[in-house]
Amino acid sequence: MEFPSKLIENAVGELSKLPGVGKKTALRLALHLLKAEADTTATLAEALAKMRFEIRYCDTCHNISDTPECSICANQLRDQSTVCVVSDIRDVIAIENTAQYQGMYHVLGGVISPIEGIGPSDLTIDSLVERVTREGSEIREVILAISPTMEGDTTAFYLSRKLRDLPELNVSTIARGIPMGGELEYADEITLGRSIVERQRQAR
Repeated sequence: MEFPSKLIENAVGELSKLPGVGKKTALRLALHLLKAEADTTATLAEALAKMRFEIRYCDTCHNISDTPECSICANQLRDQSTVCVVSDIRDVIAIENTAQYQGMYHVLGGVISPIEGIGPSDLTIDSLVERVTREGSEIREVILAISPTMEGDTTAFYLSRKLRDLPELNVSTIARGIPMGGELEYADEITLGRSIVERQRQAR
């Protein structure tokens, strides 16, 4: 692609580094910003810079935050006895969007993956154990909400073994099965098998 301006070429090159943004989309975005009001482009650039350099991670759950303690951890109306363990910040957002969970979170920052050289010490597992075992802790249940991949299952297994001997602590995993509106014939064998094993009784 031939660019009439080196500045546009540089902008397109940077925008195309974003996930899901190809060269054509990057060009459309660059031309849109070029035609937009100067204040609009400046405001966007300032917001991105502030996000990158001023955002931090919650000291307790490791979620993104503007302050040492995120808004979820600071909310005393939430259930302090339950912690949902996720691998990524995007998982927190996904669960919050369901409006079905009112407990606390703990973000691991990834999953155990020997192939990629990621071990337990690279995640916030020690921080989780410290939260659960801390004197005066109200935590009574840890929910492992980790994606059902090989690495995710390895991480969940490691965590369950790490936490299983702690007194008065229940460790659970999120249910896995056929999605709403899904057809059984199109489900893979592992998902279908788990749906049968983790079946629920119907109320009489």
